[in-house]
Formats: sequence, C-alpha cells, structure tokens
Amino acid sequence: MMAQTVFEMDRAVLKSYSELGSEEVAKKMYEDIKRYLEGYDFEENSFQTFIATFPTTEVFSEKEFEELLWKQLQWLHKVDSQPWDPSVSSDPTSSKFSFSVAGKAFYIVGMHPKSSRLARQAPFPTLVFNLHWQFEKLREMGTYRRVRNTIRKRDKNLQGFINPVLEDFGKDTEARQYSGRKVEGDWECPFHHNP
Repeated sequence: MMAQTVFEMDRAVLKSYSELGSEEVAKKMYEDIKRYLEGYDFEENSFQTFIATFPTTEVFSEKEFEELLWKQLQWLHKVDSQPWDPSVSSDPTSSKFSFSVAGKAFYIVGMHPKSSRLARQAPFPTLVFNLHWQFEKLREMGTYRRVRNTIRKRDKNLQGFINPVLEDFGKDTEARQYSGRKVEGDWECPFHHNP
C-alpha cells in the first residue's frame, strides 16, 4: 500500500544496478542513497521511498534471494562511512534492530519473482528502502495503526492469510521480515555490524 502511494504521488526514487550481492554495486547504492537522503524533506508529511532493482540478477529460490539480500546489505554496511542510526539497534537479534545507511534507519522490503508471498513478487530482485522515520511519522500523525491494518487486510485478501513473519517494530527483530520468506524459528541473521 505504501509503495502504491509513493508511485501514485511520484515519490519513488528508482535506481537500477547490475549484480545483487556485490561490493561494486554497494558503492554505487551508497552514493545514491546519500543523494536520496540529502534531497529528502523531513519537514513534510509526504513520504518518499528508495527502490533498488537488479534486472539482470536471476534467482531460483527464496533462500537464494535471502542470501543475496543479506550479502548486499553486508557490503552496503562495509562501504558506509556514517555511524549507525542511534534511534535503532545494530544488533540483528534485537527487537529494536533496523538497518542503517548513511546514518538513517531503514525497513527493507525484499521482492523477487520466486517469492511465495504474492505481495512480494516482482519481475526481478528488488530492495525497497523505507525510512524508519516514516513509520514514526505515521505514529505521530495518528495514522500508523490504520495504515498497518489496511496493509495486512489487503495481504490477507490477496493470499488468504497475513504474512506470518510480520510483526510491529519492537515485538521481534525486523530482520526476519526483510526477505519475505517465512524463516525458521531458529533462523539466525547472517548480518554482522562492524563498529
């Protein structure tokens, strides 16, 4: 729903890259995300999303996509010269974890053709970077619960049941949600924060 809104309002920054899971791509992504943040108006109530697409990367399973997603995020973290956003945790096991790029926290939505979740299917691998600040702004505006419930209702209507990995921020680590795959109970996030 949020993605639909940003596209309708022409508020999406869409960038295309070659290989998902590479250091070279991470360097380009980092510069693009920095520019995106520099142009973001944090005083407005309208939101803008950064979307990274990988049209030449082919994935054959949900697990393969998940591995590439975390490999890309690890490279992105490695090239990031800014400190972790202090409003969230850098520990992927923490219920306060959110991925940080250029000093700002993001909730990552992974999409790809092999996703078992219809709402997460895309023609090619895609990483959607939603600023954590946007969710806090929705709470401040008193509309977060309504937006969340609408998203979950649409997901249920589309697939018959809500994505079982979805949790509100602070209930469990959001790292479990990034790939869209229903991860195992003993799943361990492969990401490691480098202080």
